[in-house]
Amino acid sequence: MTTTLTGATFAACLIALAVMAVYLRKWWTGGRAVKDLLAMAQGFINGALATICLGGLGGWLAGCARQAAGGVGGKVISTTTGTDAGTPMATASLGQLSPEGGGVVFLLFVLLVISYKAANKEDKGRLAGFLFAGMILCVTAGVAGMLDGLPELVNGLGLSGRNALEGHV
Repeated sequence: MTTTLTGATFAACLIALAVMAVYLRKWWTGGRAVKDLLAMAQGFINGALATICLGGLGGWLAGCARQAAGGVGGKVISTTTGTDAGTPMATASLGQLSPEGGGVVFLLFVLLVISYKAANKEDKGRLAGFLFAGMILCVTAGVAGMLDGLPELVNGLGLSGRNALEGHV
């Protein structure tokens, strides 16, 4: 499965920001429990990592999320305001995964699925909403620039794990 990085439109970014704003407002007015932020962070980081899984299922899902949000967002925004928000944003890639980094991302996705299945309804929404937002926002030049150390961190963790498994501690 080979794919290329597809960018996000301004409308898709606005939809992602709206999803995040809904959950952040609920968090802000609902007691501000740190555990609720963890579900949001887990979803967003997994969404960010999905954008660098270009040849895999994560990358494909991230591309589908951007296309769906761009289409729906463009229609909703143009219907609401009469303006076109379907213009593409400047894109950037977070980087590339090494085979060891890919293993770490795989384990993080497994943890995401386990967390999702064990979560209550509200946490499921937080996880899915921020996963969706991460898949969209993390291909924009600004957000990718802010998270440029993430692939190196994941690749380093994977290499450390491999070295430990091979006895090269």
